[in-house]
Amino acid sequence: MKIAMWSGPRNLSTAMMYAFGNRPDFAIWDEPFYAPYLAATGIDHPMKSEIISAHETDPHSVARRCAGTIPDGKQHFYMKHMPHHMIAGVPRDWAKACINVHLIRHPARVIASYGAKRAQMGAADIGFEAQTRLYDMLGGIVIDSADIRANPAKILKKLCDTIGLPFDDAMLSWPAGPRKDDGIWAKHWYNAVHQSTGFAGPEGPLPDVSSDLLAAALPHYERLADRKLSA
Repeated sequence: MKIAMWSGPRNLSTAMMYAFGNRPDFAIWDEPFYAPYLAATGIDHPMKSEIISAHETDPHSVARRCAGTIPDGKQHFYMKHMPHHMIAGVPRDWAKACINVHLIRHPARVIASYGAKRAQMGAADIGFEAQTRLYDMLGGIVIDSADIRANPAKILKKLCDTIGLPFDDAMLSWPAGPRKDDGIWAKHWYNAVHQSTGFAGPEGPLPDVSSDLLAAALPHYERLADRKLSA
């Protein structure tokens, strides 16, 4: 089984990768199209030069690995992807052979969290429109990070049941600290999840981030939220 997990930034995506990576039957891959995206766009991201130097930048090579043999002799493969990395010229056909899962989070929370790590952002940086385009192309299952945080065991078991994968309690906790499979960007973005040993609890009220960015992202979030697995 190959799972392509599509998620915008600051959206529980690394914790979900750790959850699947803590299973003995899964290999994981952290944002394989990040370096190709940076190399092609020239966009200024934290650690841009290091990312491009340390990771494969040819999207066709990355796509072949996505479609190829599952690494490390594992039975299953979990790939953490960001929709906005899939720019023009990046192959997508490989994803049709995957179970596609779309992880969503309310854009007000994404905007507030992303802004704490990178002051400048536009709609393309948080990927809501790109995610709905991918959903239209690939279909798949939608899960909301708020539901996972409220009851991780229930939602992860429901996801596993839906995709025909036995649930494993190992998904609910993991050792603190970095992982060998982390992208090099982990030292900038992953400090909170490196301190965690499981999913954080429910979040408080929505932050006040009233803006054109929120207004543009909200319809895309709401459209996918209407299709999510029920909590």
